Amino acid sequence: MDMVVISGNSNPDLTKKMCSFLDLKVADALVSQFSDGETRVNIKDNVRGKDVFIIQSTCNPANQHIMEAAILADACRRGSAQRITLVAPYFGYGRQERKDAPRTPITAKLVADIIETAGFDRVLTMELHTGAIQGFFNIPVDHLYSKPVFAPYLNKIGVDNPKEDIVVVSPDAGGVERARAIAKLFECSLAICDKRRDRPNESAVFNIIGEVAGKHCLMVDDIVDTAGSLTKASGALMSASAASVSAVVTHGVLSGKAIDNIESSSLTELLITDSIPLSARAKQCSKIRVASVSELLARAIRRIHKSDSISSLFI
Repeated sequence: MDMVVISGNSNPDLTKKMCSFLDLKVADALVSQFSDGETRVNIKDNVRGKDVFIIQSTCNPANQHIMEAAILADACRRGSAQRITLVAPYFGYGRQERKDAPRTPITAKLVADIIETAGFDRVLTMELHTGAIQGFFNIPVDHLYSKPVFAPYLNKIGVDNPKEDIVVVSPDAGGVERARAIAKLFECSLAICDKRRDRPNESAVFNIIGEVAGKHCLMVDDIVDTAGSLTKASGALMSASAASVSAVVTHGVLSGKAIDNIESSSLTELLITDSIPLSARAKQCSKIRVASVSELLARAIRRIHKSDSISSLFI
């Protein structure tokens, strides 16, 4: 069974990087819009009997990218593809994974249902907001972590600083497990920011749990959106006499005033991945660095295609 890689419009540059590692060409497919805004798809390469991987982060505009992925899957299914896998480096709507107030939706579950109904047989994603989202699907989900991507940067921090001078910080209680994994890598201490959120995209840090005075703080998170939480947490850490504050975050949503918040913050550096394409302004921000997830995802795709285990990538 031959492999075919199709790109949606969310992140074509990442798809090209992945295909470079896979030694493949991106399939010839038209993904555009009719004049009334409806999504238009025409897959020009043959997919009959093929193992198809559709690369599509469901980032902004999330609704459009979800529909593109669903329509691509439908086109491949009707074209008699043998298997169709959605590769979503960033899974949008992941933060709406539970009912946190009366009469609110569980949108992550709804998106999972749309993906299944469209005809996908499998999902490959990374750094879900919560691992429980895997249970929203009735098809296999391979969930990768970004630690291997950040490893060179993290190792450099470990070389430049004694482990007793480093503290890994979770910006909120929900990210403790993620931060603990990095702290275990460094064999260093862990701190937590006590964050209270009154409204979406607004937060305030009231307390730091753990010893950060005189230490180099490394904040770890899955998503940076408006960067409000991240920058307020960095300010709180510096107020607690931290020596410096940097951050590694997998998905750089960077909406609203995110770039302004980052540039004016106490952060010395923010490392993100290319799971979401950066805006021109974000590329110009001196504090933002980017690590590519292309090789990690390409390795996972190759192993899925060959029916090999990918558990060694789950670190």
